[in-house]
Amino acid sequence: MSSALLSRVRRPSLLRKLTTAEEAIKHFKDGMYLGWSGFTGVGYPKEVPVALANYVEKNNLQGKLRFNLFIGASTGAETEDRWASLDMIARRYPHQVGKNIQRGINSGRIMFQDKHLSMFPQDLVYGFFTKDKKQGVPNKLDIAVVEASAITEDGCIVLGASVGATPEILQMADKIIIEVNTRLPSFDGLHDLETMDMPPRRKPYLIMSVEDKIGRSALPVDMDRVIAIIETDKPDKTSPNEFVDTTCAKISEHIMDFLSSEVKAGRIPSNLHPIQSGIGNIANAVIGGLANGPFQNVHVWTEVLQDTFLDFFDNGKLAFASATSVRFSPEGFDRFYKNWETYHNKLILRSQQVSNSPEIIRRLGVIAMNTPIEFDIYGHANSTCAMGSRMLNGLGGSGDFLRNAKYSIMHAPSVRPTKNDPIGISSVVPFCSHIDHTEHDLDVLVTEQGYADLRGLAPRERAQVIIDKCAHPDYKPILQDYFDFSSKYCLANGMGHEPHTLAKAFKMHINLQEEGTMRIKSWN
Repeated sequence: MSSALLSRVRRPSLLRKLTTAEEAIKHFKDGMYLGWSGFTGVGYPKEVPVALANYVEKNNLQGKLRFNLFIGASTGAETEDRWASLDMIARRYPHQVGKNIQRGINSGRIMFQDKHLSMFPQDLVYGFFTKDKKQGVPNKLDIAVVEASAITEDGCIVLGASVGATPEILQMADKIIIEVNTRLPSFDGLHDLETMDMPPRRKPYLIMSVEDKIGRSALPVDMDRVIAIIETDKPDKTSPNEFVDTTCAKISEHIMDFLSSEVKAGRIPSNLHPIQSGIGNIANAVIGGLANGPFQNVHVWTEVLQDTFLDFFDNGKLAFASATSVRFSPEGFDRFYKNWETYHNKLILRSQQVSNSPEIIRRLGVIAMNTPIEFDIYGHANSTCAMGSRMLNGLGGSGDFLRNAKYSIMHAPSVRPTKNDPIGISSVVPFCSHIDHTEHDLDVLVTEQGYADLRGLAPRERAQVIIDKCAHPDYKPILQDYFDFSSKYCLANGMGHEPHTLAKAFKMHINLQEEGTMRIKSWN
């Protein structure tokens, strides 16, 4: 027992439950329903999942010790993705990242349901995911394994770099294992945490500005349900930042132009409305653009903070940020922790049910920005299933924000490479192969070619603006041909509101499947 652990577990009676991850394996049985803490690869348990994977591998139990896994979003590759490689996951909800887990889902070995991230915790508490459970305590998760940065004198859990669905997972768990990470600083005071009430008398979230707090800084837990406390000093295994290329920079530039035009028109104030940005290199570029842009005293209401948010803070332009996770690169975490006193009083971490709450997003007038796989000429977007079938990561929180934001913006490169064509995939297509966000949800589409402002436009007007402003030059004539002959046929037959030729709508996708490129030679 380290001195660091003694200082973090401030309720001495709990030290009697101190054990190792290897000793905790005895609590796990095939078919159990498990909940973990974690969100976008941070704040997840690191000892117990790895010990279980080692146990399965050592004893050749692949496919014989499988679990139903509930986590707010994704975790580290050394945990759930390794579990997937060892056939330890029967079901997974509601979002994931990793080659092995995606392979398991798309081969049919892992049953996966993605879900709006604001809805996943409440549906868990409603018992929707445990209604068919056949063993253990009915309507409960069997074991929750959560990472904490401290345990208070009154037995409350102080979480770490993410919150996610941890409050609801703990609420629904029959038994609890706590991994106390002494590598982290104590995050005491950084969180604003609520547990969930049941309808029909759920209280509103009384958040009127990004800085508002409505809950507690630590999670109360019935310590009789805690079966083990384990010390860890392992870091979150995040990846380095991706290079921001000229395409990403150009997309960021177009978004800055759009926001500046809205300020000039008087539709938003000079410090904007609260910003939401997804994850990835385009999102990093957009926040980098804001950090170096003309907007002062900006506030952020989002799910995840990435490295460029630190630049945003350091430039003095970001006043305050609310999120459910801080997902920095290893270098970013070093910077964050070394300057803890500078940053910790400028941000709040909340549960994903609050960070992604439609009620709050609408009230604050959030400006939401996310990246799709593809969008079509009428303004529908696909965020999840490549070629209509192959699951990537899941819907995440994009739907929560894009359906409810004041400004709903989606950004993507106009083209992506294939093995035999450097511009073999067009992000702009006639008809999305899968639709997560409808034409009714999206206001602005952006590629490095430009931005299409869709507000107030009818479908045929939207199509022309998207082709003109967003499509790559090599694909513009292809898309224009499709729109022209579809419009001519559908208008002549009295069905021209949103013209499609169904026999040809997916020809670009089919050509990609058969020839390795969407650049079709003709529509005939």
